[in-house]
Amino acid sequence: MSKSNVIRKMVAPIVITVITCMFLIGQIAVFFFIPEMPLWGTFLGVGCSLLVLGAMIYVLIERIKEIKSGVEDDLDNY
Repeated sequence: MSKSNVIRKMVAPIVITVITCMFLIGQIAVFFFIPEMPLWGTFLGVGCSLLVLGAMIYVLIERIKEIKSGVEDDLDNY
């Protein structure tokens, strides 16, 4: 597989991850600026957002590894 083909296949996952992470970071910031929000609600909202943010980054790293190794379809693993 050529290098340009690998880079082209990595563009979409990276762009989607960056957009989603920006949304989640904005959501975390909003939780800190809602004065009526109870403290437990802020912790819950920020915690859930951080969990999803971490999962998104983990999945992106795994997808990049799959693309670099040449695995095109996850169904090959089953």
